[in-house]
Amino acid sequence: MNEETFNLSIRKFLKTVGVSSQREIERAVAKAMADGELAGMSKLPATMTLDVQGLKLNVKFDGEIDLRG
Repeated sequence: MNEETFNLSIRKFLKTVGVSSQREIERAVAKAMADGELAGMSKLPATMTLDVQGLKLNVKFDGEIDLRG
């Protein structure tokens, strides 16, 4: 296994996940606020699941998204 290729591949994947996830969350929050379904002073529980087939890896990460200023 080439460690450098491996590490670069992981970083590329995580960057894609991070950027794409942020965009999706921003769109969903904007829509929910526009539709009057969400107050701007909210905290939203969030869960992210990492599943890597072939490794039998399935890890859940819990957190929250805070909309309060």
